[in-house]
Amino acid sequence: MDQPSSRGIMPVVGSIVFLVAAPGLLGVFIPWYTTGWHMSAPLLGFEPVRWLGGALILIGATVLLDSFARFAWQGRGTPAPIYPTATLVVSGAYRYVRNPMYLAVIALIAGQGLLLGCLPLLIYALAFGVVTHLFVLIYEEPTLRSTYGAQYEAYAAAVRRWLPRLTPWRS
Repeated sequence: MDQPSSRGIMPVVGSIVFLVAAPGLLGVFIPWYTTGWHMSAPLLGFEPVRWLGGALILIGATVLLDSFARFAWQGRGTPAPIYPTATLVVSGAYRYVRNPMYLAVIALIAGQGLLLGCLPLLIYALAFGVVTHLFVLIYEEPTLRSTYGAQYEAYAAAVRRWLPRLTPWRS
């Protein structure tokens, strides 16, 4: 990934702070606080569901960390609206889907629900997804359209909001 140039170390620091404050709180702390990460019987009495949960956690964490790094290093900003990127980030997981960070947090929450055998966490993942979808429609996409104009329009036309492409988009 490219090194930050004009904005120094602040995008990295800001991204780390926001990573802990938002996805850390919503995707890790709340599930831990509500469950104590106590294992219950596997959902549907089917032990392989736990393996699916573990896989979702690993994939979600990997995509989330990579996406945050791309915002800091390539976008020279953070996902936080108070310190946005200087450039539109369309690399990594963003070549497949427009909202990989949100999908990663949903995967983290749902993965914990499956791993722990906790139906309330799956309901929380669904509720988080609905609220996030509304946020994307009402605030995020209009802001990106006004900030990046035709560049974002071309990206949005080629890359779906929630359902990943099978092949990477090339701008």
